[in-house]
Amino acid sequence: MELKKLKPEVKQWHVIYTKSKWERKVDDLLMQRGFESWCPVQKQERQWSDRKKIIEVPLFRSYVFVKTSKEDYARVLSTIGVVNFLYFEKKPAIIRDVEIEEIKKYLGLSTTKSIQIIDMTNIPAQTKVSINQGLFMGQRGEVIKSGKNNVFVKLESLQMMMIVEFKVNEVSPI
Repeated sequence: MELKKLKPEVKQWHVIYTKSKWERKVDDLLMQRGFESWCPVQKQERQWSDRKKIIEVPLFRSYVFVKTSKEDYARVLSTIGVVNFLYFEKKPAIIRDVEIEEIKKYLGLSTTKSIQIIDMTNIPAQTKVSINQGLFMGQRGEVIKSGKNNVFVKLESLQMMMIVEFKVNEVSPI
């Protein structure tokens, strides 16, 4: 009788929900346990009564990205500060590598602009667009709202939207 070799499961980026204000702690704990994890941060200016200070704040409140396989779900969930995986259509949400890379690129290039994250669960879908220029060129998104210079683009796998400022000529309807 021949034993079949089991293939190791492919690791994919997942979103985990953390305790409030535990994003960076969970990121550190996951890395200590040998996981590839990422807690994206952006710089914000905060005003205190006596001074202003630039601090780094998590881009996604209570969310951390972790690259793992189904085999390691229990180990991830047993990490202090982890509440659960984020689910989409009754399955753990999987984020494509290209989406992670786009967020990393934007955060790396952005020094004066910031990304705002808005929960998408109650906002209806509108126009599908293609980005014609810049960092997100070739990407398709769903415009939630547009102003004079802004287009709000939805990342479907997160059920979140990334707000990025575009010029009017940088997007076109599909």
